[in-house]
Parts: sequence; structure tokens; C-alpha cells
Amino acid sequence: MESSRLEVDSLRREALRLLLGRHSISPKHLGDPGPTDEELRTVALAALRAPDHTKLVPFRFVIARDEGLLRLADLFVEYGKRRGKTGGDLDAEQTRAMQAPVVIAVVARIDTQNPDVPVHEQWSCVGGAISNAVTALHMLGYGAKMLSGVRAADPSIASAYCRDGETLVGWISTGTARVGAKSRDEINPDQVLSKL
Repeated sequence: MESSRLEVDSLRREALRLLLGRHSISPKHLGDPGPTDEELRTVALAALRAPDHTKLVPFRFVIARDEGLLRLADLFVEYGKRRGKTGGDLDAEQTRAMQAPVVIAVVARIDTQNPDVPVHEQWSCVGGAISNAVTALHMLGYGAKMLSGVRAADPSIASAYCRDGETLVGWISTGTARVGAKSRDEINPDQVLSKL
């Protein structure tokens, strides 16, 4: 019994060590292999563990690899054309979409009329799901980075992912890291801790 408890404690400490070592890796530094379908199911299970008042599940993921990345690249190139880009700038749009071997679109479905779960709680769940997903990818040995911005807000790109009432939040790019973690300034927990 004691050895079993010690083993569980050791596993918890190792899980915490892995969590505290999580960092984002740019898609340009991600390569094959990407996560398998089974690993992506594990990532989805981790996302579903986000705090979710009344279990609304106000999000879903859309996976792109292979042909899906080609479709994403087409969307990005069309976006570039609508903004007057040509030549190398359009090539950069295509490259941007296809750098990582797997790209996971995060789609939010927020019920603004829900009488029991305020909108901010639903968005908190979406954020928790993203955090759990990138942490799960890290623990599975993959690099990942969440990206959003102007492309996610583009109506033509969003419509390729979203149903009525949904919002394209952005994409989690993931794959095997081809570089080590970049050193960064020490993170100070005191900057976010205070007492009432």
C-alpha cells in the first residue's frame, strides 16, 4: 500500500515537472511525425477535462493534415489575394499554413442565451480546453503553438470551419520539435499571486 502511494506521488511530481516545462514552439520548427489519430483522441480527452459548467462543451476541434493542410493553404492564399498580396507574399501564405504536419482548428460554440452559464464561463472553458490540449501534446512528446489573429477573424476562412453561431478561435500547430526550447526569462509566480 505504501509503495503504491509513493509510486502515485512520483507520477504526480513527474506530471507537474512536465507541465512546468511546457512552452510554445513555432510551426516553422515543427516537423514529422505529428500526432497519430489515437494520440489526437487523447488530446481531445484532455481538452474535455477543462472546467465546463453544466458540461456544455462549447468547443470542437477540426484536424488538418495532408489534404486538409492543402485546403488550409488554399484558404490562406485566397486571404492573401483579397489583401492584394502577390508572388512571394502568396507563397509565404501557403507556407504558413503547411509548416506543421498537423493543424488543429479550435472552434467555439458559445450559447449567448444560456440562462445558467454566462458567456464568460463558456469562453473560460474554451481557453481551458486549449490549454489542456497543448499540455497533452507536450506530455505526448510533441511541440505545439496556439495561433490566431487576422486570419482566424477573416469571414471567408472562418466560414470554412464554422457552422451558424460558431467562432473560429485559431489553430494549434503541432508536430515533432526540430529545435530545443528557447531560453526565456524566469517566470515569477508572484506577479499573478495576491491575497484578499
